[in-house]
Amino acid sequence: MTNIPVLDPDSMDFRPLLELVQASRHCVAFTGAGVSTLSGIRDFRGKNGLYNDIDAEKIFDLDEFRRNPSFYYGATRDFIYNLDEKEPSVVHRVLAQWESQGSLAALITQNIDLLHQKAGSRRVIEVHGSPLVHSCPDCDSTMGFTEAAAIVRGGSMPRCWNCGAILKPDITFFGEALPFRAISDAQDEARKADLMLVLGSSLQVYPAAALPEFTLEGGGSIVIVNDMGTYLDSRATLRYKDLGTVFDWLEDELSDGGNPT
Repeated sequence: MTNIPVLDPDSMDFRPLLELVQASRHCVAFTGAGVSTLSGIRDFRGKNGLYNDIDAEKIFDLDEFRRNPSFYYGATRDFIYNLDEKEPSVVHRVLAQWESQGSLAALITQNIDLLHQKAGSRRVIEVHGSPLVHSCPDCDSTMGFTEAAAIVRGGSMPRCWNCGAILKPDITFFGEALPFRAISDAQDEARKADLMLVLGSSLQVYPAAALPEFTLEGGGSIVIVNDMGTYLDSRATLRYKDLGTVFDWLEDELSDGGNPT
């Protein structure tokens, strides 16, 4: 890999990032909520995050859901259940294009908004689960996202067709273990990566936040692009703040023929 110096987070020189991707043999992206704020989806800890309005920890608290599922469905009605109205951001688009060109081996995401798939990414590892399926806590019945979303948007909660219980999305709530296959695959990809792009994550939610350490321990490099600081900033090869600015530039380069393969 080329010897590229650490840059100031406010630098507007993004070519070193493109050069790192070009030189990488196994590049992996790790994305957080900041990627989707560009699509109009609020994050948790940013300046306009959900924590400014409500106790956001309660939204995905398993005990709270069991006590009062209406809180989850009320709080997420305009956050998760209107995803059909949201479009992939420039970050989603560039990552999907890199994958199609063979420059991105895998995409690990903490997000539950399905926008990476909507952008065309195929190798998406969802370490915090997905709302694509809603499952009954009392039997094996399930409901798809489209049907569940229509019910929630109508002001109700999705119920099991078999026993009438309130369905829970297959999102990993606080108090639940991460999906075993997803976290195992994510760890494997992080270990194999010679370059991990950490995008839009403050690296505060564990155990997913420790994934970049697997890359570093294996001798790989990490690049961090996030408007808030992270605990791994000092170990990043490159550090930028503004995702939108960085990826607008990268998309322009790709459209001009700057194929990173």
